[in-house]
Amino acid sequence: MLRSSFFVVVIVISIAITLASVEEESWKPVYIQPEQLHISLGEQPTEIVATWTTMEKTNHSICHYGEESKATFDYSANGQQSLFIDGGVRKRHMYIHRVYMKQLKPNTRYIYHCGSEAGWSDMFFFKTFPSGNDWQPRFVIYGDLGNDNAQTMAMLQEEIQTGHHDLVTHVGDFAYDMHTDNALVGDEFMRQIQPIAAYVPYQVMAGNHERAYNYSNYNHRFTMHSQGQKEINNHFWSYNIGPVHLIAINTDFWEHLHFGAHMIHNQFKWLEEDLKQANEPENRKKQPWIITMGHHPLYYQARVPDNKIRIGTDKLPGLEPLLYKYGVDLSFWAHDHIYTRFLPVYNEKIFNGTRQDPYYNPKSPVHIITGSAGCREFVTPVRPNPHPYTAYVSNDYGYTYMTVMNNTHIQLKQVSRNQNGKVIDEITLVKEQHGPEAWY
Repeated sequence: MLRSSFFVVVIVISIAITLASVEEESWKPVYIQPEQLHISLGEQPTEIVATWTTMEKTNHSICHYGEESKATFDYSANGQQSLFIDGGVRKRHMYIHRVYMKQLKPNTRYIYHCGSEAGWSDMFFFKTFPSGNDWQPRFVIYGDLGNDNAQTMAMLQEEIQTGHHDLVTHVGDFAYDMHTDNALVGDEFMRQIQPIAAYVPYQVMAGNHERAYNYSNYNHRFTMHSQGQKEINNHFWSYNIGPVHLIAINTDFWEHLHFGAHMIHNQFKWLEEDLKQANEPENRKKQPWIITMGHHPLYYQARVPDNKIRIGTDKLPGLEPLLYKYGVDLSFWAHDHIYTRFLPVYNEKIFNGTRQDPYYNPKSPVHIITGSAGCREFVTPVRPNPHPYTAYVSNDYGYTYMTVMNNTHIQLKQVSRNQNGKVIDEITLVKEQHGPEAWY
């Protein structure tokens, strides 16, 4: 009798545990709310791409949008989602959604939200670029912005939301690092930049901190197009923005050859062809300014130049001769956690325009390092004995404004987070002639 009672008790307890487990399982939360929303330039200037994440699969990927003046979502666009499995130990799954909002009117402010019938994002807005090339693009440019010690994040969020800028270019090194802690750091960083990147195109290029698992977090989380190209290429792309032909490249291919020398050669071939096309007379007339961006600088404030990238090796091409050959006006870099403005320099020689103003018709490209947005590795010390071609250095946390005034004038400003947004450096680059003939 006692033995029978014991078995009854055991069975009852087992059933209770099973029911509790079933109940607990049935109340497991679902993760289908859109997050990490950001926008970028589409195949054409009349397109904006929205990219976001859900932790579980949804039935649809949709953006509703409309002109802000009408205060209604008059349009709907459907897209696709893809499974991303992080390379970390936990092999975390998430779903990346992409939707293309097309046939947008130029110079128009739109409201939008994205998601599905399972849940929608907050409502955001963006403004499309004016048509043509006769307008003044306002860029914010920086690199090396992390999740921890993101000193400039709040300033950037506020400036973007109050309409001070047209787009952001992030010159490599994100989150520090996106793959860290099974990509949880990447998730949080993408949430941090949403108050910036959901309002203006957030244009990116890779740095050395993106290379883990073959750049997998970087490749999946962003959506970069070259103008007129349907394919996504987050490593090298180009776009016409007003009077600017903007080019982004991946300099990390030179630093880590285990990806293969063919990565350098393929990119270099693309870059030269892109520069050739940009220098066709009808194209250079519309976009006289050619501006390049890449993570690793060709020059540093005090240490020796990175000659592997700058001039190449016996088997690998270098960037500097190519940029000079095709009359690139201005190049932005990061990697060094500092702001450095250089005098016009080529082959380690100064090529000033005039003695009074070195940036008036300079005879070589102008280089800027803007890598002090803030990350867990802090800033780089200002070194003694800078190179003669180093014009100005600051290791205040900050970022760079670039306003393209017209076909002949660009205004550059560096703002300091340490000094509450004060402009600590400012120049105007004047080019009355563009192209390689401007060097002579």
